[in-house]
Amino acid sequence: MNLTELNGIATAMVVSGKGILAADESSGTIKKRFDAIGVESTEENRRDYREMLFRSQEAMSQCISGVILYDETIWQDAKDGTPLVKLIEQSGAIPGIKVDEGTQALPMCPGELVTVGLDKLAERLKKYYERGARFAKWRAVIDIGSGIPSMTAISVNAHALARYAALCQAAQIVPIVEPEVLMDGDHDIDRCYEVTQRVLNKTFQELRVQRVALEGMVLKPNMAISGKKCAKQASVEEVAEKTIRLLKACVPAAVPGIAFLSGGQSDEEATAHLNAMHKLGRLPWGLTFSYGRALQAAPQKAWSGKAENVAAGQTAFSHRARMNGLASKGEWQSSLEKKAA
Repeated sequence: MNLTELNGIATAMVVSGKGILAADESSGTIKKRFDAIGVESTEENRRDYREMLFRSQEAMSQCISGVILYDETIWQDAKDGTPLVKLIEQSGAIPGIKVDEGTQALPMCPGELVTVGLDKLAERLKKYYERGARFAKWRAVIDIGSGIPSMTAISVNAHALARYAALCQAAQIVPIVEPEVLMDGDHDIDRCYEVTQRVLNKTFQELRVQRVALEGMVLKPNMAISGKKCAKQASVEEVAEKTIRLLKACVPAAVPGIAFLSGGQSDEEATAHLNAMHKLGRLPWGLTFSYGRALQAAPQKAWSGKAENVAAGQTAFSHRARMNGLASKGEWQSSLEKKAA
């Protein structure tokens, strides 16, 4: 393992003013998103859509540091025969790959899940590296509900995240460690804070046990935020203050950076929360975004599967990427959204 190289990649992934595009939707997820805009989810349409994003020169070169790909996408070529991975590299961004294989029911723990995909991961990582991937992503899912999460669910998911991260670093690939506490329930922000603290503490404990070099990884956590069904939604300022307090308590300064997932927040909510965190003073690690839907909902709608709408889709993508790039420096203002409307 060359830690200097891994640290350099991890640092570049969370550089100020840029963030990571999560374009790693599974076939099932992208079908739902295409259904919503009336587009058939064929391999060609999925390729054309992602090619549109990766050829958005303004967004990719100025605001995107890396792109998380799905297995199908990393092997695809653009219409002109150029590998999509090369389009990403040519823009100055770093190609990455989602390597987990989804979730399964966790035995003896009703309503809870464990992420799978460790079998033969070392072999897959070697092939992904040869294709150009320099970082990977693994997502663990922790739900909040009546009597959950259990310590069992937290422990087994943290252990799997750490095993994945160690395998990545052995393959000279930077691991994005993503323990996501879902915001789907009716819990308040303090319940989210408490659960996320337990999850992060256990995750870093397991990372140390597995001898993962913290300097060569990126953390992708949820924010401390109210559940979607909670009657009292926390303010932007409260989300920012409690999220930063939580991260300072749990995330060692050795970690180069933190790239938030949007987790179902609206486009502007995700941007406003990130921006507010940068208003709270200096931070011990880089702090940016790794958004999927919050970057892609607008360009998907503008594109709607039509070749004549590619430019409109790219404009919409560039706007959202630029807004989040500003937020990652604490320079975003809601008035900038209105100007673009």
